[in-house]
Amino acid sequence: MEKLRIEGVGLEFTPRDHKTVTALDNISLNVAEKEFAVIVGPSGCGKSSLLRLAAGLMRPTSGAIWLNDKLVTEPGKERGMVFQSYTLFPWLTVQENVEFGPRLSHVAKAERSKLARDYLAQVGLEGFEDRYPKHLSGGMKQRVALARAMVNNPDVLLMDEPFGALDSQTRSLMQELLLSVWEKSHKTVLFVTHDIDEAILLGDTVYVMTARPGRIKETIPIGIARPRTVDLLTSPEFVSLKRRIMKLIHDEAVLAGR
Repeated sequence: MEKLRIEGVGLEFTPRDHKTVTALDNISLNVAEKEFAVIVGPSGCGKSSLLRLAAGLMRPTSGAIWLNDKLVTEPGKERGMVFQSYTLFPWLTVQENVEFGPRLSHVAKAERSKLARDYLAQVGLEGFEDRYPKHLSGGMKQRVALARAMVNNPDVLLMDEPFGALDSQTRSLMQELLLSVWEKSHKTVLFVTHDIDEAILLGDTVYVMTARPGRIKETIPIGIARPRTVDLLTSPEFVSLKRRIMKLIHDEAVLAGR
């Protein structure tokens, strides 16, 4: 069943020099319910812009985006967003950060407190409810951001390089955590990353974009059985997929540099 539909989307910018820049051109893709879809591509291809369009943070120049057959025109609680930067409120505790969305939705205090604690337990932060963001490591902050996005029970989770600022060990742990959380919730996810290993490890489908203007160059189903762990990274099937995606992105980067 189709959950998120992106149809013929284009995006243009007109900077101060008034020379129009085409960031995205005729992007079309469908994300099914419970699917984990990943977007990769060369730097500057418009991956993050596409995700922001899906979030309703920007409007496309052409084409349209639908969620549950409803046109996306603005942000909404049915879309949970996780950015690379942690975007936590520094003046709120961990518990208060996660409760923020339900509080805006007028969820009763006792219920939102229980919801927040449940999701914090899911991301391994039980016992940290009363800490402030400044007392947390980068990985812990991103766990809070994930809990905050999921506590609203969004129809789709939009993740923009959420682990890009983490060291390799913490990133690996966060990937395994996300896999564990996703296996329980099976949320529909649209995930942007520049890390090919991460894309294959997490995704059901990987969309490879061209260099700017960004288009969908190839759609690659990841037919690797779940559940998955980072041990998968050395398997022949994984290595073959990685080689294929690397070549696609490399070829685009070469073309862009000419």
